[in-house]
Amino acid sequence: MGGGVIDAVLALDGGNSKTDVLLVTTDGTVLSQVRGPGVSAQRVGVAASAAALDALVQQAVRQFDPAARAPYVRHTAAYLAGVDFGREQQALTQALEELGWSEGITVDNDTFALLRAGTPRGHGVAVVCGAGINCVGVAPDGRTLRFPAIGRLSGDWGGGLFLGDETLWRAVRAEDGRGPDTALRPLVTAHFGVSSVAELVEQLHFGDVGRTRLQELNPLLLATAGHGDTVARKVVDRLADEVVLLVSAALRRLDLLEVPVDIVLGGGVLASSDPYLLDRIHTGCARTAPKATPRVVDVPPAVGAALLGLDELGASADAEHHLRASYRTGTAGEPSTTT
Repeated sequence: MGGGVIDAVLALDGGNSKTDVLLVTTDGTVLSQVRGPGVSAQRVGVAASAAALDALVQQAVRQFDPAARAPYVRHTAAYLAGVDFGREQQALTQALEELGWSEGITVDNDTFALLRAGTPRGHGVAVVCGAGINCVGVAPDGRTLRFPAIGRLSGDWGGGLFLGDETLWRAVRAEDGRGPDTALRPLVTAHFGVSSVAELVEQLHFGDVGRTRLQELNPLLLATAGHGDTVARKVVDRLADEVVLLVSAALRRLDLLEVPVDIVLGGGVLASSDPYLLDRIHTGCARTAPKATPRVVDVPPAVGAALLGLDELGASADAEHHLRASYRTGTAGEPSTTT
């Protein structure tokens, strides 16, 4: 590799909480993989995001060839959280092009990588519910659809941070009498090791507990809803309804409501495959788009980024099969982790 560009892709899946980088040859072989923290440009800025991504790419490349020099590969497929508007896409594309990793580069929202990871068709609708919530769609003729997923400002409801807040809100009101009692209240206090929900609120207010830690309540919320708690079910039912709304709106705008198509579900909340939540989503999708098939992604979204890169290079279906199989069987190994 130190002697020149190899027939491979650099695949980047950059979420809000973590970033995965894969080096994959055009026959679908994983040469190296690295995992680091999330570096969304919306949170840290374009320059800092590009620098952090460059450090991860350098690590991934040098795992395979310590003497490597840029350009390393034929194509980079960078699918990143926070690429919601054209100006963000342009700014990040320019910043990453200047790093010279490859002969060509594609930069887009990370939900497109989730979609490609979840379906060999290459088209359909994907909904991610991780720290936030987002949806994209791709029609068989190549038309795309996206939502500007920047929270309540863009009409969003859901996401891990949002659900954590909702869980705490209901626990607070159950404790002080403004709302109905719920099994969430003692679960919240036990999880954070406090004597009351009010104590946790005080710790959050003064920064003794980080606000992002409320995402840790999501598994408790889902489990409590599954056990029949009325308050928890209202939250989870609303989330399921929101996923179905995103799916139906995307399919309708792409004229795919009556077409057999995959609905790919991913992100920490949906990938947990909670039975109660998934049953609500399946029921809602069957009602609004009876020919669509919801499925939880079974390989990392970084694989989707790699597949999109391989598509750009005209790689064979055998390469896709080889890459998917290596993750499903565990032969691809685990990414090295950096902080």
